[in-house]
Amino acid sequence: MRSLPGRPQPSPAAGSGCTLAGAGRASQTRGSCRAKGERACCWYGLWIAMMLATRFSRPLSLFSVKTLNFRDIGNGLRPVQGFCFPFLTPSGRRSYASEIDQIGSKAVLVTGCDSGFGFSLAKHLHSKGFIVFAGCLFKDQGAAGSQELDNMKSERMRTIQLNVCNSQEIEQAVEHMGASLKDPQKGLWGLVNNAGISTFGEVEFTSMETYKEVAEVNLWGTIRTTKAFLPLIRRAKGRVVNISSMMGRMGSPARSSYCITKFGVEAFSDCLRYEMQPQGVKICVVEPGNFIGATNLYTPERIKAIAEKMWKELPETVRKDYGRKYLDEQITKMESYCNSGSPDTSPVINSISHALTSSSPYTRYHPMDYYWWLRVQIMTHLPAAVADRIYIY
Repeated sequence: MRSLPGRPQPSPAAGSGCTLAGAGRASQTRGSCRAKGERACCWYGLWIAMMLATRFSRPLSLFSVKTLNFRDIGNGLRPVQGFCFPFLTPSGRRSYASEIDQIGSKAVLVTGCDSGFGFSLAKHLHSKGFIVFAGCLFKDQGAAGSQELDNMKSERMRTIQLNVCNSQEIEQAVEHMGASLKDPQKGLWGLVNNAGISTFGEVEFTSMETYKEVAEVNLWGTIRTTKAFLPLIRRAKGRVVNISSMMGRMGSPARSSYCITKFGVEAFSDCLRYEMQPQGVKICVVEPGNFIGATNLYTPERIKAIAEKMWKELPETVRKDYGRKYLDEQITKMESYCNSGSPDTSPVINSISHALTSSSPYTRYHPMDYYWWLRVQIMTHLPAAVADRIYIY
């Protein structure tokens, strides 16, 4: 290379050394900047979490009820905050739209009406004036829930045998409802996929049979029932309401078999909503919080029975590694979680009712305690490292 006059040129060896040294310093600088950036991101996330917690600390002490209710305008964030950041606005702060017309001429199918949410919802929708088809798993066995609904002696309350895991029973239900509707061409206004089961147990404690059993009801049952009744729903330009859970938005230890099915329901609902929007069908998801105390899914006896069954089926190696004391601690945690659940199902029932009757239903409803709502927001919107620091224990 030609030298410029008056400017000394470094020797090749010296130039190479300077280049390598400079590259090393640049690499160290980039690494240091990256580490600082990661720490800054973590601290920023923690700051947001603390600000959210601080923001909610005062209102929480003033609320007369602890569970979110979308009609309660006293709950939730300030109007300006709700307007600017609607994704941070709990369902309790959103406006209540007008109801649809001619409810008395519309029919709704609810699955899982033997007890719990489904049983209460069937009665509530009947009181609103709907023609209710209450799908009951044990109707053929004369179960108390279906008998009580039959004893209402109402033309607008009709129980049907329906196991969402049985394709034949679903097909028979479609035929029965098609024949029972006054005008089948106008279709079925609403389908509420409520049937579901739950269990608990860490991954190493849960058998593959249990994973399949829970998924067969909660996920495949929802999909199977929706596909069968969708033509009737489409004719009516009606509604599909899928009952998910807060566990469909966030993971939880010892609940993997349940969480994966509810995550699946969330994804299925989103895909279906995109497909049905051009058809005029609205898809809504209800994500209840902890209402186990109101549904009687878990009694202390049932919790212990599930735990004992898991323990007996565990490989000897796993039993030896964890020990019986560990299992007893998990039983205590599950009992504590169940006892802390809300005994009042009305927030869930009102959310489903709104999804079926509102002229502008929400995509998602969050009937849950403020603690769980805030936890869902943190685990959904903040970096995972922040949520892990707060909630892994």
